[in-house]
Amino acid sequence: MRIIPAIDIIDGKCVRLSKGDYSTAKIYAEDPLEMAKEIEGSGLKYLHLVDLDGAKAKMIVNLKVLESLATTTTLHIDFGGGIKSTQDVENAFNAGAKAITGGSIAVNNRDLFLVWLEKYGAEKIILGADCRNGMIATHGWTEDSVLPVMNFVSEYEKLGIKNVICTDISKDGMLQGPSIELYTNLIAQTAINLIASGGVSSLADLLELKKIGCEAAIVGKAIYEGKVTLKELAELC
Repeated sequence: MRIIPAIDIIDGKCVRLSKGDYSTAKIYAEDPLEMAKEIEGSGLKYLHLVDLDGAKAKMIVNLKVLESLATTTTLHIDFGGGIKSTQDVENAFNAGAKAITGGSIAVNNRDLFLVWLEKYGAEKIILGADCRNGMIATHGWTEDSVLPVMNFVSEYEKLGIKNVICTDISKDGMLQGPSIELYTNLIAQTAINLIASGGVSSLADLLELKKIGCEAAIVGKAIYEGKVTLKELAELC
């Protein structure tokens, strides 16, 4: 199972939220590049970079941060937050992203999202399936829908999606364990590569995610709060 550290950006700084609430933002590092270099130096190879400003503004805001990290490190970066147009996708790839994650756009403009999937391929286009109480949430988790996450993922699997980042918003940033039941059900009912996100608080959580069949797991707050170290994560890989 791949382990993917996360860097979330607000005002150019590394932050973490609790349950997707922007008012709970806590700054953990002033310079995302320093954090990215620490991740690279530990031996880890992947990075999940989220433009929280962009997600809320419905447009990419922190493209320069992506470019800085991509050109200065060798990390394989997937990027999301505020991607709403084909030009946004092009800008992200030109800035160095290896893949982009589309969540809100996949809900609100399926036709355009499928154009990207066809143009760039399933390895470069990741479906973001962020949910609250089993229902998809969008725009930096500030807007809820009536779309069940299971139906959402299953439908996109039929349309060619292979990689899905699923975040249970109620778990995110709480350090109380991931949503094992949700992920178990998704894995049982689909054949997608599931990337678990939200709630990881220990190496034991990661081992449990591996046991149920997750292809990868994103780790954020547990790193910043010292619950797990980058060295431990690298050794686990």
